[in-house]
Amino acid sequence: MMDKKALRQTIRATKKKHTAEELKLQSEAVLRKLAAHPRFAEANRVMLYASLPDEVQTLDFIETWRHRKTIILPKVAGDDIIPTELSDNVPFAEGDFHIPEPQNHPYTGEFDLIVVPGMAFDKAGHRLGRGKGYYDRFLAQHPDVYTIGICFDFQLLPEIPCEPHDRKISEIISC
Repeated sequence: MMDKKALRQTIRATKKKHTAEELKLQSEAVLRKLAAHPRFAEANRVMLYASLPDEVQTLDFIETWRHRKTIILPKVAGDDIIPTELSDNVPFAEGDFHIPEPQNHPYTGEFDLIVVPGMAFDKAGHRLGRGKGYYDRFLAQHPDVYTIGICFDFQLLPEIPCEPHDRKISEIISC
């Protein structure tokens, strides 16, 4: 099995083999599955993420749902994810790592569902992130919240190397 660094390089190279249009179409298929999922349908307070160009494209999905559910997005502050509610008139600004972040006060309520990005996942629920541990630390603070990782099919691997601090994801949706 490859180490995490090599695996990230392999996934990045694989992403580059797909056109922006292919990733957009695959993103739409993944997000249709997410929208139809019972956990999403029943959830009132959902943490999503504002996607980077090489991730499942969530920005249109967020706009579709922001007036129907309480949508919470991550902001990065130092080594931490700060959950931030995307209220009706909240604007975005570019945050660390060029991620669009809502300009609002931190969200301190409960979550019904947390949707998680990743470089890769395996069927056992292991997740490979970008290597900074933001989501592992955040999810450790919310151990009882159901989590769904979303990814492209080529990001779903037979096995991901994992360490004791790595947090497992409840379920993976890919396409």
